[in-house]
Amino acid sequence: MIEFHLNGRSGVSPYMQLVHQVRQALRLGMLREGDQLPKVKDVAASLAINPNTVLKAYRELEYEGLAAARPGIGTFVTGTLGGGSLAAHGPLRRDLQRWLARARSAGLDDESIEALFVGTFRSASEEGIA
Repeated sequence: MIEFHLNGRSGVSPYMQLVHQVRQALRLGMLREGDQLPKVKDVAASLAINPNTVLKAYRELEYEGLAAARPGIGTFVTGTLGGGSLAAHGPLRRDLQRWLARARSAGLDDESIEALFVGTFRSASEEGIA
């Protein structure tokens, strides 16, 4: 089951952070069709947020066709976001971990690593490379 977390400094609203985390879990194969999402009250309690924030995220996922609420039971995954072969994730993850280790040994902190990655990704996307 997915375990949510929030980053208060991200500039992204809490409900959208939850939506993004579910999408990411779907893309990585960590969540599959039929899996139950954590109960609203449990997420609200663990993150110390209003239950309406969690409900808003779950409604967004329903709107996108990725989840469906079953009254009295919970919210379940109904769609997937498999982008490419999940088998390819292992080698790519290892390559990325090696890159992260090199970035850390070069003295970059988390924010610098993220900025470098996002900036490079965006440039590559604009150039049609990614």
